[in-house]
Amino acid sequence: MDRYSPSISRVYALLKTEFGLNRVPVVDLIKAQTSDPFKVLVATMLSARTKDQTTAAAARRLFSVVTTLDDLDKLSTADLEKLIYPVGFYHEKARNLKLWPALLKKEFSGKIPSTVEELIVLPGVGRKTANLVTAVAFNKPAVCVDVHVHRIFNRLGFLESKSPLETEGILREHLPVRYWTTFNSYFVSFGQHTCFPINPRCDRCPIFKYCGRVGVKTKFERQP
Repeated sequence: MDRYSPSISRVYALLKTEFGLNRVPVVDLIKAQTSDPFKVLVATMLSARTKDQTTAAAARRLFSVVTTLDDLDKLSTADLEKLIYPVGFYHEKARNLKLWPALLKKEFSGKIPSTVEELIVLPGVGRKTANLVTAVAFNKPAVCVDVHVHRIFNRLGFLESKSPLETEGILREHLPVRYWTTFNSYFVSFGQHTCFPINPRCDRCPIFKYCGRVGVKTKFERQP
């Protein structure tokens, strides 16, 4: 039994099963195709504020001509824009990608760093992206919180927070480490297929009985 609310273990197990029934998030799909941290990082950055189908198509186009930092360095910003369009904020993402080769070679000897603190040095890489890359590409414990994770943990009633960053801090303190590497994939998939921001599909929700929407108290608490 978990040190904190035992319902988290049951929620996690149910969402793990649900994850296996749904289409996997694009970053997990990229990981299944390659273990290259460079490609995982690029795909994760492209996926921000972009639908998975759009990200997957853009990643395929980009990786058909870019497989290394040197390949990336040879392309102009305009070339990158054409390859990744129409991902969200593609102008900004192309500019950031163009800056990566020189910075990575200067600061990290041309290698993709494996810690959150190092990854966020890269333009366009925030904590969410850095945590996800740390977990997916390097299989290290990392608490990756995006809008799905933030919304669902609050909706379930495990915590009360006002931002993904605040949610990350609470989960780092209370969520057992054994869940860190994989929970983001399960919660994101659940958020994409069932627990929508508006009109969630409660009628088919596998964890409905643990949800704060029905008055169930699941908040992280130390057990006696």
